[in-house]
Amino acid sequence: MSEKVTVFDTTLRDGEQAAGARLGSREKLMLGRQLAQLNVDVIEAGYPASSPEDFQAVQLIAQEIREPAICGLSRAVASDIEACGKALAKAAHPRIHTGIGASDVHIAGKFRDERYGHTLEEKKAEILRMAVESVRLARQYADDVEFYAEDAGRADPAYLFQMIEAVIDAGATVVNIPDTTGYAVPEQYGCLIRSLRERVPNIRRAVVSVHCHDDLGMAVANSLAGVLNGARQVEGTINGVGERAGNAALEEVIMALRTRADFFHLQTDIDARELYRTSRMVSELLGMHVPPNKAVVGGNAFSHSSGIHVDGFLKQRETYEILRPEDVGIGESRVVLTARTGRHGLRDRLRRLGYELAPEEVNQAYEKFLAIADKKQEVFDEDLIAIVHDEVHAAPEVYGFEYLHIYSGTAAIPTATVRLRVKDAVREGAAIGDGPVDATCKAISMVTGTSARLEKYEIRGVTSGPEAVGQATVHLEMNGRRVIGRGASTDVIEASAKAYIDGLNKLARTP
Repeated sequence: MSEKVTVFDTTLRDGEQAAGARLGSREKLMLGRQLAQLNVDVIEAGYPASSPEDFQAVQLIAQEIREPAICGLSRAVASDIEACGKALAKAAHPRIHTGIGASDVHIAGKFRDERYGHTLEEKKAEILRMAVESVRLARQYADDVEFYAEDAGRADPAYLFQMIEAVIDAGATVVNIPDTTGYAVPEQYGCLIRSLRERVPNIRRAVVSVHCHDDLGMAVANSLAGVLNGARQVEGTINGVGERAGNAALEEVIMALRTRADFFHLQTDIDARELYRTSRMVSELLGMHVPPNKAVVGGNAFSHSSGIHVDGFLKQRETYEILRPEDVGIGESRVVLTARTGRHGLRDRLRRLGYELAPEEVNQAYEKFLAIADKKQEVFDEDLIAIVHDEVHAAPEVYGFEYLHIYSGTAAIPTATVRLRVKDAVREGAAIGDGPVDATCKAISMVTGTSARLEKYEIRGVTSGPEAVGQATVHLEMNGRRVIGRGASTDVIEASAKAYIDGLNKLARTP
């Protein structure tokens, strides 16, 4: 029998730390449900002490999602651990993930205050004490406690082994050996995991976990090297999103273990057929697009172009494919969506994309679908995702979009006229700007009486062809609150207006 490797997903915590990424509680819950469908073993839902919204998100996920273990992150600080305990109070399987820096670089740099000691050795002794105390405190809130030795990839092995032995004695059930900066190479990292298992006397009382970053492009390779040398939990994110260059891409680790079971002799409980659906949802909600050449879930992962490849593939699939698209949830056959597809076909495709909509939501999506289908020969999955987030999962409306007129040209001053529903009233206004988008945003601000600052604006085509759907994304800031607004339309100016209004609706909610 193959041994099991536990899959620990940190998309909602480490993945959301990617620059420019932002998830609210509803979006985290939506992704959490899909991760449960994927059948991950542990969902790291967030860092409860970091903000009230993150606390609420962890609490919400812990209350609703019952099957995977739900984990909260903390530093080796009593208030952090207490926040985790409160947020996870109603979880069926709570886990607290606490830890502290283990490398000389982290200890000297982050704990330079003299209250931690005057010399490096004094500081290391104090850090060791804090590590043990944090685990003991966490055990008062949860039986399942994971300890991370931050920057273990650059730590002094003797000190690292001493720390791991001490926290296991204190009650840690999982010990995480992170390559926090992506510094390690597979041979070195594998040797570290092997040495840990050989030299820490009580190591059999805990599960060894690997958590690798991709700064040198080796996060997946390092994770697999750790598993080969005895680690039995792998941590990572969907699509490899995360800090700086990202984390180990879980879909790649999972499919490597599955496809090369003859080499690894290990297995996971993941339902790999949910991988592609999960990837698409993460990409859309985080606004981080999957490159076409991305392994396992990229748009070209199962595409063949050159004559030699196509000929070989048609004669025998295995000539050029080591994975089957249906194994990761990419079907070989597909329904072509047109204006004649009907509600049933639309509902079925949305379900395949991971969106379970109520009947009234299907009707709402269908009206927008027909409007797009009348302009295009085919409606693509990207169109439907944009429709769902633009029309169905939009923020509760304080401001409703009704009308937009643009006057612009090379010899004209760009002018925008908008008509909006503001609560129960219909208001109109006009403004000029540096371009049609700027004029539109200024007109909306004038009509709504808001003063949000536009920090970032992005427009992209989510489908191809002359009637492609454009999706606009805006990052707005007002009174210290930051939100992301999204809008989609075959008219990019209209998409920009919808995105700006979506952001204002999110800002209008009670914090």
